[in-house]
Amino acid sequence: MTGADVYLKAENLQKTGSFKVRGAFNKMIGLKGKVIAASMGNHAQAVSFAAGVLGIQSKIVMPLTAPMVKEEAAKGYGASVISLGESFREALDYALDQKDFTFIHAFDDEDIIAGQGTVGMEIVEELSDIDYIMVPVGGGGLISGIAAAVKELSLKTKVVGVQSEAAPSAFHSLKEGRIIEMTPEATIADGIAIGKIGQKTFDVMKKYVEDILLVNEGSIAMAILNFLERKKLVVEGAGAVALAALFANRERFAGRKIVLVISGGNIDFTLIDRIILKGLMKSKRIGIIEVILKDMPGTLNKITEIIAVHRGNILNVYHDRLMGALPIGETRVFLTLEIRGEGHLEEIVVDIKSQGFSVKARG
Repeated sequence: MTGADVYLKAENLQKTGSFKVRGAFNKMIGLKGKVIAASMGNHAQAVSFAAGVLGIQSKIVMPLTAPMVKEEAAKGYGASVISLGESFREALDYALDQKDFTFIHAFDDEDIIAGQGTVGMEIVEELSDIDYIMVPVGGGGLISGIAAAVKELSLKTKVVGVQSEAAPSAFHSLKEGRIIEMTPEATIADGIAIGKIGQKTFDVMKKYVEDILLVNEGSIAMAILNFLERKKLVVEGAGAVALAALFANRERFAGRKIVLVISGGNIDFTLIDRIILKGLMKSKRIGIIEVILKDMPGTLNKITEIIAVHRGNILNVYHDRLMGALPIGETRVFLTLEIRGEGHLEEIVVDIKSQGFSVKARG
């Protein structure tokens, strides 16, 4: 599918569902007393789990935008969870103010970075002659640890980061040569929706990271769908961005030996149907057409007959009779179709137009 020799580092199968448990244990193994952390979710679960194993009391501060499934998981590991603020920055500021606790940073900490670096060590121990390791980037802890470890063990290997277009702080920071803070937009890659990368992680990334790539929401959804279908792996949006970037940059990586780091699998299953639908639309396996019809018996049947001739499968039909500019006696109809690529949808649209109907494909 990509023309590359692709390997997967499946941290979605790690305890707590992500790589974060590595750094949490490395930071907390010698601590006493109480700890506090701010997190969108995966770091929360890691700190909660590590605290439970080590017999430490833990408190987690999560923004109100964090997925409920991750909040409940952190509680399940024994942490006290506070929901506060609309962004990670607000949750972080509150956690830093709690002086009775030892703060466990999600990424900008040398012990955390070193713990995440064990991912890179394991990759190089198991594989040789790796051309690229592609790593999701939020605050930069994972890619910093991997890059520092890999460059000590395999000089040939290049480390490339991947961010969502909705949260591109690392991308712009490396381009500008200084840390750029940006308010994240809504994204299915919530695990890497960080507005500002860390100073420590930035310093490591400047030295060791080859490039940062950006991917859009449709590409991420398509990658999640491919992991489900092709590898039977449940991968969250943040964990799927490396595959999304590989698909989007096939020519650059063709013929190369690539490792994709699947950073996590803690997907919000209340959104999975929408994510799958978006992925199917991105991969041109589902299409939507909009047709204006006379609102009378038998008219819609003419449209469905055309679709049947082209062997399209109708999944859903929706009528909108209340559109302001629509004359009385007409209706706008949206049909969701199972199709076989973009060309297939275009054939259906052309045929419907040839029969005198007003029709267009919807993205």
